[in-house]
Amino acid sequence: MGKLVDFFLKYFLATKSPEDEQFKSAIYAVTRLQPTNLALYRLALQHSSAREEVTSSNERLEFLGDAVLSLVVAEHLYKKYPLQEEGFLTTIRARIVNRVALSELAQKIGIDKLLHYDTKSINKSQLKFVYGNALEAFIGAIYLDQGYEQCHKFIIDRLLRVHIDLKELVRVDTNYKSKLVAWAQKNRKTAQFELVSEQRDKNNREFIAQVLIEGEVAGKGSGKTKKQAEQMAAQDALTRLQ
Repeated sequence: MGKLVDFFLKYFLATKSPEDEQFKSAIYAVTRLQPTNLALYRLALQHSSAREEVTSSNERLEFLGDAVLSLVVAEHLYKKYPLQEEGFLTTIRARIVNRVALSELAQKIGIDKLLHYDTKSINKSQLKFVYGNALEAFIGAIYLDQGYEQCHKFIIDRLLRVHIDLKELVRVDTNYKSKLVAWAQKNRKTAQFELVSEQRDKNNREFIAQVLIEGEVAGKGSGKTKKQAEQMAAQDALTRLQ
C-alpha cells in the first residue's frame, strides 16, 4: 500500500511542476481545451533547427496536422457552399491553408511565441514557413491528444470563425494567371503554361498543367478544364514566389 501511495505522490508532483502548469495554461489559452499529453504539444512546438539541443522535431506532427486541417476545411467549405463546383472549393481551401495564410494564423493565436527554434539559422523570409508548419504540427498534436471531434471544433471555432473572413476570400480576384503574367512582365521574366496530361473516364476529365518561369517549373495544378488547371498552377507558382 505504501508503494502505491508513493507512486501516486511522485506522479502528481512530477506532473504539476511550475513549468508544466505554465505551459498547460498557455496551451489552454490558445485552444480552450485542457491538454492531457503535454509532450505532444512540446514536440509540435519544436522546430528542426533546434535539433542540437533535442533529438526530435515537429515534422511528423506537421505531416499529420496538414492532412487533418485540409480535411476539416474541405468538409466545412463543402457544407457551406453546396452549389459551388470543385474548382471553387479547391481555390478557397488553398487560400486558407497556404503557407502565408497559416503563418498569419499562427501569429494571431500566439504559436510564434511558444515555438522553439534556432533564431540564428532562421531568417525573416523563412519564418512564414516555420510558423505555418508549426501551426499544422500543433493541430496534429491536438488531434492525437483530444481526438478528431475536438480538433475539428478547434479549427472551426478558434481559427476559421474568428480569424478567416470567407466572404472576403470569395470576393478577392481569382485570376492567378493574369497576376503571374503581370509579375513576370514586371520582373522581365518569361512565363509559359504547359499542359502536362489529360485524363478521362466515363464521367470525368482531369487536366494537369504546369507553369515555367525562365524555363523552370514554378508551379503545378489540376482541374476539370485546361483553364482551371492553369489557374491552379499559377496560384501554386505565386504562393512559392511569395
